[in-house]
Amino acid sequence: MKFVLDGLTLSEAVLKVSKACAVRTTVPVMECIKVSAFGESVSLLATDGEISIEKTVKAEIFEEGEICVPGKLFTDFIGKLSGEEVSVATGERGLEIGYRDSVSVLQTIDAEEFPKIDLEIGEMNFTVKQSGLKRIIGETIFCCAQDDSRPILKGCLMEFGPTLEMVALDGYRLAYSSEEIVAKNGVNSIICPARTLGEIARMLSDSDDEITLYTQGGMLMVKSGGMVIVSRLYQGDFIKKENVIPSRFTTVVTLSRAELISSVERAAILIRGDKNNLITLDMNGSGVKISSVSEYGNVAESVEAVQEGMDLTISMNAKYLLDSLKALTEEKVSISFNGPISPFILQNEDKKGSLYLILPVRNAQ
Repeated sequence: MKFVLDGLTLSEAVLKVSKACAVRTTVPVMECIKVSAFGESVSLLATDGEISIEKTVKAEIFEEGEICVPGKLFTDFIGKLSGEEVSVATGERGLEIGYRDSVSVLQTIDAEEFPKIDLEIGEMNFTVKQSGLKRIIGETIFCCAQDDSRPILKGCLMEFGPTLEMVALDGYRLAYSSEEIVAKNGVNSIICPARTLGEIARMLSDSDDEITLYTQGGMLMVKSGGMVIVSRLYQGDFIKKENVIPSRFTTVVTLSRAELISSVERAAILIRGDKNNLITLDMNGSGVKISSVSEYGNVAESVEAVQEGMDLTISMNAKYLLDSLKALTEEKVSISFNGPISPFILQNEDKKGSLYLILPVRNAQ
């Protein structure tokens, strides 16, 4: 195998694919990127068993072939050659990387040892606008669980009805967002790993161009711009949002999103590192008081608000509140409560297409 191409093009492609390389594994080839040169293009492929990413770029091919090279080393090394023309060839010593008047060598593994990846999935599909899919992914995946205690919560539920509805939760908070569906065929719902959705979001544009995602046999596949992502889907019963999102509230406040974010960020400074990251909101009819107390001091400030219903004092994790506020987009937001120990929700004042639910902390200060 031998090919030549611009170092920047190769570096960008390798960086995208390397996100699928396994990090901790007893199978060395799973840490590799498979490099294939055929016809007029070079294909780079990596997988960790859950997600596979392939990127194809044009190159000048002198000798066809394929080989596996350690992903992290290859990514880091090629990243330092983004301003060079690079030649890549297999030799007796390994993968020979030529640039300027120099040649460096990386050890390789036979391509035959790389796992077979099915890149042709197409039994069922759905089509959405790229900008819309990118938006709802960004509005939900930060609420997915990070640990393995309940693996299914490391993914987002995607339900396909009149609209695409996406739900994520980690046991302490929930995110919901929706987007119009252009078309769908045979798919009703899937649970997609948050990590996969994050990689898909990176390949999407902010335009209204349409993109089609395919699913079959517990797998998801999407193609765009010479890039293919294939991912395993989670199987099982996801928590129904209707069972946890309240429909009635005893206290509702509407206030400036930017002012509340600023106040919460200041209050969070003193509690940085505390286990519960705890702040308190006090609704008293004339505004919302934001406060925090720690061994370093205390913060107490007020934000103007329009209140409907009962006065209330409630405490919560500052990070969860900030994450939700920053995911909302309107100048004004509404926060709806049912007492100091019940879940509360945040929404834009007008457009209700997204929603965030947070569990309060019982030991209010």
